Amino acid sequence: MNPDHKDHGRRVVGLFGRIAPWYDFLNHFLSLGCDVVWRKRLRRCVRVHRTNRVLDLAAGTLDVSREIVRHMPDVDVVAMDFSEPMLRRGQRKIRGKGEEGGSLSRPRIQPVVADGRALPARDECVDCVTIAFGIRNIRPREAAYREVLRVLTPGGRFCILEFGAGRQKILRGFYNLYLHRVLPLIGRIFSGDPQAYRYLAESIQEFPDAGTLCGELLQAGFARAYSVPMTFGIVQLHIAEKAGTEREV
Repeated sequence: MNPDHKDHGRRVVGLFGRIAPWYDFLNHFLSLGCDVVWRKRLRRCVRVHRTNRVLDLAAGTLDVSREIVRHMPDVDVVAMDFSEPMLRRGQRKIRGKGEEGGSLSRPRIQPVVADGRALPARDECVDCVTIAFGIRNIRPREAAYREVLRVLTPGGRFCILEFGAGRQKILRGFYNLYLHRVLPLIGRIFSGDPQAYRYLAESIQEFPDAGTLCGELLQAGFARAYSVPMTFGIVQLHIAEKAGTEREV
């Protein structure tokens, strides 16, 4: 693997490990509560047809996983993330609210520490893969695309929730001002770690626009890819589908 990609991975793991205690609060605060709506929209795009299993990639503190199991009672979720502190934080939340579901031997949410570029999962083992605000943290993205295609069943769906490209003028440029000035300041005040939120702004700025990302997904081997803008384009929902005839419509 490229040494730069290894360094980037270690940096991301360290950043998210440090801000894990503040992650949920700042998500809600900085998005003015819109993150709840965005995750609900992501969950509504989840489809299962063969395994009744979903892989929540870059699962963080398990908010997307929890949203899926609350509204899809027959679905199990494997929640994978590179940051163990984030997953531990999420596990405390589901235990505190009694949301594990399933049985003691087979909980419906199964957290696993894993690298999105080398998933510890067999071929064609899940019907859907979700990732919320995590794909921009994986380099190279193409390695994650290959792994997602490998673990998806034929006709499976890859659902990506991500911030819109910071290179676009959204809300007359206020979005970029918010990213580069307000976000690091609030991150420093609450978490004491402005570097983490400066990285967030930089990673959004460098992320490709919706058309370019769909092109990447098609080039990686997905049969279909499209994007849906939300909240004035601040967030984009990208859907990619693996070739196959078994997907439910």
